[in-house]
Amino acid sequence: MTDDDLLDAARKVRDQAHCPYSGFSVGAALIDENGNLHVGCNVENAAYSNVSCAEAGAISAMVSSGGTRIVTIAVAGGSKGEKSRACTPCGGCRQRIHEFSDAKTRVIVKDDDETWHSYTMAELLPSSFHL
Repeated sequence: MTDDDLLDAARKVRDQAHCPYSGFSVGAALIDENGNLHVGCNVENAAYSNVSCAEAGAISAMVSSGGTRIVTIAVAGGSKGEKSRACTPCGGCRQRIHEFSDAKTRVIVKDDDETWHSYTMAELLPSSFHL
């Protein structure tokens, strides 16, 4: 699967997001160590702190399918029907991704002008928390 295919999967699942409060949809698509695709979208509720992020949904899908490591994850954000905005994972999701990543894991996004950005977890979460 190419990076474009992965971002397209994130954009497609983003359209399924349930975001009646913020109006900001997020989709995430990841490839695990077995080459399997897993997707997730954000799901909001009136208790804002209980929002389920797209990345968390994709990671849950990966774990429930037996995956243990993220090779690449694409994130797409924006209002429904938009191309996407550069949308890097929030702090909590950076920690979630970190726990299933290694030094080679890539987090990819595109800007509004379709410019690619690729990050390692060391770039997104320096001095990360470890147990």
